[in-house]
Amino acid sequence: MNNTRILTFASLTLFALPAVAINPYALEDDSWISINGEVTSVTADAFELDYGDGQITVEMDDGDRDADGYKLIQGDEVRVSGMIDDDFYDLTTIEASSVYVKNIDTYFYASAMDEEDIGYSIISPSVTDTVVQGTITSVDANGEQFTLDSGLQELTVEVDELTYNPLDNEGFQQLDVGDRVSVQGSIDHDFFEGRVFEANYVTTLYSAS
Repeated sequence: MNNTRILTFASLTLFALPAVAINPYALEDDSWISINGEVTSVTADAFELDYGDGQITVEMDDGDRDADGYKLIQGDEVRVSGMIDDDFYDLTTIEASSVYVKNIDTYFYASAMDEEDIGYSIISPSVTDTVVQGTITSVDANGEQFTLDSGLQELTVEVDELTYNPLDNEGFQQLDVGDRVSVQGSIDHDFFEGRVFEANYVTTLYSAS
């Protein structure tokens, strides 16, 4: 099982949506942002993003990235989701939570907060989806589902809508019992199993292996 914090799913709609003018410099500190753009330069733990009306530095916690994973290069088209970091003495930057790279149809995960601050929580950074974080307690690879302990409750998470199966032994992301994950999706009603959480994508926060 790869100790990796990356995921892949069909995300063509991210770049097919109409462009909305977003000025990251106008947002308050700790505001959530999702923004498209092009990579103009790359350093070990950050890159410069040209979002059309300007440029901004995007920071990724280097400890959270797979050292053997894909390296961003100049010209990559990306979508960044994360938190605005506007400290009094520092320039405004984006602390990335995830970076979607269009040409390889892959999400790279990086913590938007210090890793020791990550707990078990349920948050809603978007209107239509819910994000649930917790620990995997059981896996059914053939059934394409796993059980997640969010700290508040256990729920069944189905991954059959993804373009890959993160529960098998193939690909970048291979989930197993004990992994801490963040799942974005919505509650669905299964005829046989009742209420389940239908995943749109799954991010590995911590790999138990």
